Amino acid sequence: MSQAPIARIENGNDPYRWLENRDAAEVLEHLKAENTYLEAELADQSALREALFQEIKGRIRETDLSLPSPWGPYLYYTRTTAGDEYPRHYRCPRPADDSLSVDESREELLLDPNALAGGGFLSLGAFNVSPDHTRLAYSLDTSGDEIYQLYVKELASGQITALPFADCDGSLAWANDNQTLFFGELDDTHRPHKLYRHTLGNAGAELVFDEPDGRFFLNCYRASSERQLVLLLNSKTTSEAWVLDANTPNGDFTCLAPREEGHEYYVDHGKFDGDWAWLIRSNQAGINFALYQASSASTPSRADWQNLIPHSDALMLEGVSLNANAIVLSLREGGLPIIEVHAQGQAPARVQLPDAAYSLHVQDSLEFDSPVIRLRYEALNRPAQVRQLNLSNGEQKILKETPVEGPFDADAYVSQRLWATAADGSQVPISLVAKREVLGQPAPLYLYGYGAYGESLDPWFSHARLSLLDRGFVFAIAHVRGGGELGEAWYRAGKLEHKANTFGDFIACTEHLIATGYTNPQQLAISGGSAGGLLIGAVLNQRPELFAAAIAEVPFVDVLNTMQNPDLPLTITEYDEWGDPHDPEVFARIKAYAPYENVSAQPYPAILAVAGYNDSRVQYWEAAKWVAKLRANKTDHNLLLLKTDLGAGHGGMSGRYQGLKDVALEYGFLLKVLGLA
Repeated sequence: MSQAPIARIENGNDPYRWLENRDAAEVLEHLKAENTYLEAELADQSALREALFQEIKGRIRETDLSLPSPWGPYLYYTRTTAGDEYPRHYRCPRPADDSLSVDESREELLLDPNALAGGGFLSLGAFNVSPDHTRLAYSLDTSGDEIYQLYVKELASGQITALPFADCDGSLAWANDNQTLFFGELDDTHRPHKLYRHTLGNAGAELVFDEPDGRFFLNCYRASSERQLVLLLNSKTTSEAWVLDANTPNGDFTCLAPREEGHEYYVDHGKFDGDWAWLIRSNQAGINFALYQASSASTPSRADWQNLIPHSDALMLEGVSLNANAIVLSLREGGLPIIEVHAQGQAPARVQLPDAAYSLHVQDSLEFDSPVIRLRYEALNRPAQVRQLNLSNGEQKILKETPVEGPFDADAYVSQRLWATAADGSQVPISLVAKREVLGQPAPLYLYGYGAYGESLDPWFSHARLSLLDRGFVFAIAHVRGGGELGEAWYRAGKLEHKANTFGDFIACTEHLIATGYTNPQQLAISGGSAGGLLIGAVLNQRPELFAAAIAEVPFVDVLNTMQNPDLPLTITEYDEWGDPHDPEVFARIKAYAPYENVSAQPYPAILAVAGYNDSRVQYWEAAKWVAKLRANKTDHNLLLLKTDLGAGHGGMSGRYQGLKDVALEYGFLLKVLGLA
């Protein structure tokens, strides 16, 4: 057996703070030693990992064409090719019959990320074609730190110009003159805080907006009508929108409603009853949001907003999609997403779907005058489908289903929705999938959780997950408080002073799955990433005996120290999520659950922690310090591994094959520690 790396301990309140010295020789040496130790401990699995990789890859159609999107005179689409890490971006002339048939003889390659990556890390940020279809504006991150270089490509000549701007957030928005671009700049804490206007051919850029409040991020985008530009400024609790006619790009942005603490509103521009109007989703009447409209003939005040869809205590209005023919609402009721169409002159109609638990959202509203939109629908046992929805009659048509290569029968897998009872009586939903013959007896179970930022963790299909399900695993998602699955109140009940509910809900879900015979502690593995890693770290401290294994990806486990350092990315804006520990009461509250602070001398299950060295959201040292403290304090001999991707960021290594290899490593780890390898 190889020797685990032992991190030196310093005196003081934070004995492993030295691991925060980025690029120091001793830090890099320690991280590399951890990676070496991981490979040594998993060396007996090399054949299994390769088999898992090939198995997962074998289910994926490596050479495939995306569903083309019609826009103006072209169809835009991507193509994946076997052996390539990234899809290539193309367009071809739009057929006269308005079909989606691609004419390969006339197609035009717009961008090839494979050539740009050169075998290294690559993340494509913006990919925006100008309104007249003559230019492509795009942005690239080549290290994983989410700092982007901006480019413009002349599509007729192929000439590429790198724009001479640094510290860019990757966003790019065109004005209707096809010459003017708006982009955001990051401050020292990685917050988009300045908006610039650049005219092609000019050397510099004009500062348009500077947001001084560290809680607020800015983002500029084109409205659905393509007639307006929207500058959105938002924190976790408050927002403010400024607008500019896209045909007058050198004008000044105008504020639609000055910010008011606690008021969140989000705007889009489209047609209502034949007239151009602003559509505004606002929480001014209640936490689940309502929909308003106001004429865009002049800048309306809040007093001019007319209510279209009233607030509902039982129904969350999560989003609004617009085109010339309808308003499409994205709702949430009873823990499930709902699409409701309000076509002009017709009664509202909800989209009907076949499964009990699923994921559903508007994938593409297509052109503003389109009679159809596209929905993305998937379930734990059903591969993702792109469905065309006719806005006038509600007719659905499956345009594309993500293929599963080789033998696959969705009906061989059972998808269920369960409910666990939390300590305060709250009912917590669980989504679950397994092969039919597995249910009815305790089985290996993989339980996933997130529970933060109001993000809804709806059920999703995974080609890779079939490798666990076919080996007798059950896969489950705990929809704990802090997420948005049951509306805004569900989110608020799991943040700030209520954060402990997130951990209690996850434990309640675990106990329910054990009590109802789905699994037992000897076969139960848990996983979460980022804020979900905080969840995993907290429950491991509180109830380690419930679990046999845990995977924590880019885990936010050093929350107390991070939240005391306002110079780190995201810290200030995160005060609205976790609280400001400079307040003694908040400090005590966070300290009570912070995973790093609460590591103790007790047995822990087998743990795999994964970090990205260039991660700007959750610094690499959070996982490194946590593992070092666990190794020094835990009283068991279970496997404890740290993998640091030295050339990656928050999302891990780029490229689809590298991603599959990472999954194969994690699955191999689980099979090893659960004794199933």
